[in-house]
Amino acid sequence: MSDALIELVDIQKHFGPVIALNGVTVSVKAGECHCLLGDNGAGKSTFIKTMSGVHKPTHGKILIEGREVNFESPRDAMTAGIATVYQDLAMIPLMSVTRNFWMGREPEKRIGPLKFFDFTRANQVTMSEMAKMGIHLRSPDQAVGTLSGGERQTVAISRAVYFGAKVLILDEPTSALGVRQTSNVLATIDKVRKKGIGVVFITHNVRHAMAVGDRFTVLNRGKTLGTAERGNIQAEELQELMAGGQELAQLEGSLGGTV
Repeated sequence: MSDALIELVDIQKHFGPVIALNGVTVSVKAGECHCLLGDNGAGKSTFIKTMSGVHKPTHGKILIEGREVNFESPRDAMTAGIATVYQDLAMIPLMSVTRNFWMGREPEKRIGPLKFFDFTRANQVTMSEMAKMGIHLRSPDQAVGTLSGGERQTVAISRAVYFGAKVLILDEPTSALGVRQTSNVLATIDKVRKKGIGVVFITHNVRHAMAVGDRFTVLNRGKTLGTAERGNIQAEELQELMAGGQELAQLEGSLGGTV
């Protein structure tokens, strides 16, 4: 039996005559950060949506802990423990951190025949879960829009972990962040990995991948160019495997390595 939490085997996804994925094979183990790298148009978004149940593969199979599954919807994937944090985070800026954390899963308390949102429990859990990830909120009532980009990412990650994610897919979580915020998000990824959760880190930034990755898979025009483990590949080699890597290396050379 496989020791992988999830495996995608020889996945193809066609949109009419367009082949978005053409034989992609990727596995994710418990407690590892598997980085999926690729430039724009490499097939990363289609891969995410196939893994998370948005798209059904045209060919190939998906296995959860060695058992083949067929996701009919994202809800099926979530039930199987596959959680996705997209770039837009799906948060409402003017609502509190607590409201965003519990959206759609609000804890309830009863008074007679009536049900009410249990704010006391919700606030306690929100503050506790955020603190575990290194974010100490001023108040659970704080509007999520007042948080930094990195803190909002952490809210979304904490929410997914609390609600039972076994595999966490992160869609370019550092793409719009500054250096300090990026460091915070990478530290959060490390904390999640140490909980035994498998992390799929989608990125086009090789340096960010090398900071936390255990294995690295490069996508190029819908195909995987291979998977390498930490210590067996250098950042420069990953960059060259990605679309445009050779051109960037040439440009760095011509500019004296300042790119």
